[in-house]
Amino acid sequence: MTEDFVVAAMWLKKRPDSKGKLGAVGFCFGGGMVNQLAVRLGSDLNAGGAFYGRQAGVADVPKITAPLMFHYAGEDKGVNAGIEAYEAALKANKKKFETFTYAGKQHGFHNDTTPRFDAESAKLAWERTLAFFTKNLK
Repeated sequence: MTEDFVVAAMWLKKRPDSKGKLGAVGFCFGGGMVNQLAVRLGSDLNAGGAFYGRQAGVADVPKITAPLMFHYAGEDKGVNAGIEAYEAALKANKKKFETFTYAGKQHGFHNDTTPRFDAESAKLAWERTLAFFTKNLK
């Protein structure tokens, strides 16, 4: 399945109507997939935004070249358990990344179809993400 994402991303990047820059954003499973694409695509990914997704393996961090932005829910113990090691590896390998943790929020705080939705945090996270992509995908 990951290979399908890799192939689809490269197809998008190589389309004649593409400007040659590729960004990926994902939520939950998709957030984890953004981290995997950062590893698998290397320099073919120009920016990645992950919302409460599992982190890539620390051994794979050297393969990452894209700047990354992470949005985590403060009350998401399962996903958050991997943040410290991942960020340490990113720092040790001099990778560009930003992390935002939304205190008191639950996994899925950006999903307006669940009771976990938090409009204020979702709006702020999305504004940050759009600014990040504007900066990195020009």
